[in-house]
Amino acid sequence: MRAERRRGDGLQRAAVAGGRVLLRALDLTVRSAGHEHVPASGPVVLAVNHVSFPDFVFVQQALLAGPGGSGGRLARFLCRHEIWGVPVVGAAMDRMRQVPVDRAAPAAAYLRARALLREGEAVGVFPEAGISAAYVVRALMPGAVALARETGAPLVPVSVWGGQRLWPQKRTADAPFPRPTPARGRLVDVVFHPPLPAPTTEALGHVLQAGLETLQRLPEHRPRPGEEAPWYPAHLGGDAVERVASWSLDAVPRAAVAPTWGPGAGSDGAA
Repeated sequence: MRAERRRGDGLQRAAVAGGRVLLRALDLTVRSAGHEHVPASGPVVLAVNHVSFPDFVFVQQALLAGPGGSGGRLARFLCRHEIWGVPVVGAAMDRMRQVPVDRAAPAAAYLRARALLREGEAVGVFPEAGISAAYVVRALMPGAVALARETGAPLVPVSVWGGQRLWPQKRTADAPFPRPTPARGRLVDVVFHPPLPAPTTEALGHVLQAGLETLQRLPEHRPRPGEEAPWYPAHLGGDAVERVASWSLDAVPRAAVAPTWGPGAGSDGAA
């Protein structure tokens, strides 16, 4: 088992190195902070907001870039099970110990993630279970908090922003699946926050939204004057879909916890 794990880790590090080459070719910078909040070893749940399809790439790059505590650490991410249908990719994902999530039957993913935590792994979870067209933190699935509570693993909220410039979310329900829009010189920020002392899904939502909005307000992430910005939230002056309107696009499972955080909080965004 240890030899198999080492081979899987080698494959994952090779994949990360390949991704780094691609990011370098795009002149893309992954800037990170808060590495001291990620333990160097032992179980940890990384609960990440979701703004672009390659967010897991950016978070893993940030983990490996961390000085001291988290530097060199790999994470096992919960990912859509459709990825496993791609020839060769599915086998590689298994070997790297990533976790497929079938939204119609999510229990298997939960059990697998729990087992990984009990082995001392870092497990990355995107509790929004998708990307909001409003680029705010939408309704959250309770699994990340449940994993932390059941295993005793610390729950570390993680903010990521900038990837939506490279791969945006669609703006209408009948729009085709979005394609990447690569451009050189982009910046992606990843911030690891202190572990939640008494994790609840509502508390996680507030931390994730506050962390996301802090990054969005940075001058280097704001649109230029007069620039059309469908990648920037409307409540901050951008042209993304309004939050309430975005709920019709979200297709969030009914088990999700409706947001009490962010603009328009208090309405039912989990239906």
